[in-house]
Amino acid sequence: MEHSNQTQFSSNDKKDPGDSGSVMNGHFDRMVKWPASSSGRSAAPQAPGAESWREERTRSVEDNEMSLPSLAAAYTTILRGLGEDPQRQGLLKTPWRAATAMQFFTKGYQEKIIDVLNDAIFDEDHDEMVIVKDIDMFSMCEHHLVPIFGRVHIGYLPNKRVLGLSKLARIVEIYSRRLQVQERLTKQIAVAITEALQPTGVGVIIEATHMCMVMRGVQKMNSKTITSTMLGVFREDPKTRDEFLSLIRS
Repeated sequence: MEHSNQTQFSSNDKKDPGDSGSVMNGHFDRMVKWPASSSGRSAAPQAPGAESWREERTRSVEDNEMSLPSLAAAYTTILRGLGEDPQRQGLLKTPWRAATAMQFFTKGYQEKIIDVLNDAIFDEDHDEMVIVKDIDMFSMCEHHLVPIFGRVHIGYLPNKRVLGLSKLARIVEIYSRRLQVQERLTKQIAVAITEALQPTGVGVIIEATHMCMVMRGVQKMNSKTITSTMLGVFREDPKTRDEFLSLIRS
């Protein structure tokens, strides 16, 4: 299983001219080293500040309303291009239904992390692993615009702060309800949790089926893709990583 490296980014990642850190989809990565604490576990990085995970929305409800007619018109063009008659009874409302559905499939563009985590970070003297596993995930492949679905497993080692458990699932929902590749989705979830909580470490694993491999192309019905991102002590300490992997398999 390959582990993502937080400091490696693609050529599409943006640089903020006013900051020495990298920016990836609204998150700052200051390439922090994770020094060992006196307890032997890696200490959390210096908090980059709340602004680093206040990701701006890229689409609003008003945008949805304004773009719906043009989106529906695009689906009408697609139907004609497929040789269908958009005026026949069964397809009369299909362009509008498809346009509305696509907006729902990508509703993550309408949300930002700061809203989800509002009042859900709590001071707590707990330093043992927290895991939420088998979180259902639905996304859209950005290459073929067909579904990706599967399960997400999240674990983190708190550093005097914990996150409301349901918010882990909400973070998954925000990032998965966008056009995605699984590798990036895995990393975005891990980075968001790291920046919000500054924990000692974070581990995220996604197991998913890609319909672009099932319905087309190689057409392998039973194939699954597994990706992982390990940050902090989850990456540096094999025992911590093994504990996480053992618990999500149990």
